[in-house]
Amino acid sequence: MTTERYNAREAEPKWQAAWNEKRLFETGADDGRPSYYVLEMFPYPSGRIHMGHVRNYAMGDVVARYKRAKGFSVLHPMGWDAFGLPAENAAMERKVHPKAWTYDNIATMRDQLKSIGLSLDWSREIATCDPEYYAQQQALFLDFLKAGLAYRRKSKVNWDPVDNTVLANEQVIDGRGWRSGALVEQRELTQWFLKITDFSDSLLGALDDLPRWPEKVRTMQKNWIGRSEGLLVRWEVGARRRPRRKPRDRDRGLHHPSRHAVRRELSGAFARPPDGARARRGRSRAEGLLRRMPPRRHERRRAGDGGKEGLRHRPQGSPPVRSGVGSPGLCRELRAHGLRHGRDLRLPGA
Repeated sequence: MTTERYNAREAEPKWQAAWNEKRLFETGADDGRPSYYVLEMFPYPSGRIHMGHVRNYAMGDVVARYKRAKGFSVLHPMGWDAFGLPAENAAMERKVHPKAWTYDNIATMRDQLKSIGLSLDWSREIATCDPEYYAQQQALFLDFLKAGLAYRRKSKVNWDPVDNTVLANEQVIDGRGWRSGALVEQRELTQWFLKITDFSDSLLGALDDLPRWPEKVRTMQKNWIGRSEGLLVRWEVGARRRPRRKPRDRDRGLHHPSRHAVRRELSGAFARPPDGARARRGRSRAEGLLRRMPPRRHERRRAGDGGKEGLRHRPQGSPPVRSGVGSPGLCRELRAHGLRHGRDLRLPGA
């Protein structure tokens, strides 16, 4: 028995035209069926689809088609992550308007995605550079601001000197920008922040209610939320006087520290006036350390890769529950960059 080989060039256009004619994948008003929402991350409109896109959207399409076959009303939309400086820089290189460059790329990639035969509802297509979209984001931000959940402060950022934009930690690979390949700089800029920490307890608790999520993904989410509990103690730097406070049970780890560390940016702070020359030398050494240590990827830092390089600063630190015993001080990159007072403690065996 012979089986005719599947002819994709004939079959795909035929059946895709039939699907489009019947508007098979458009989701309308509530029709009584249970609802299901499938959304993959939006692609950046670079101008062409690659196999990474095919893999990503094929997996989402399998879920959408399965749920539709099981009787669900499936909403499976598509959009474009099209807003930002990379598109503007690409347009400037080609001496065209960013809007024309972006929407031409979207049209090309839309045709490529449609040729795959994905079960997408193209009637709900959006682009993040469309004013109708980002106006909603702006309105949402104003709501956050009014509720006191948005605020401004200075913060160190990963700066790409080629794209002239700020990069997330995940976009810095081996100290270089993921798109331009340029060495990333650390700059202090005024940034907007959202008070996600106000909701850290509920966010962490909700992770336990996510069925079938891989433990690795849960851990990454917990690290991103970044909630931690610490102990605020008084650390005598360069002093030998007896501490005033009494030890408690949870102070036990402070009896025998092998070293303590401060953020590399604070090295000069330990040389107090009137010895201004020492302070200047400390700052100079810390600045040199800062230049030699490119930013690490976020997940590596969270995994405990805090780096081995550091500078010894002169004062030793005395633990608050054991007077007269000092631990060597280092200026280095701390794993927990959000520590308010910039101090890390290394215990034996840690």
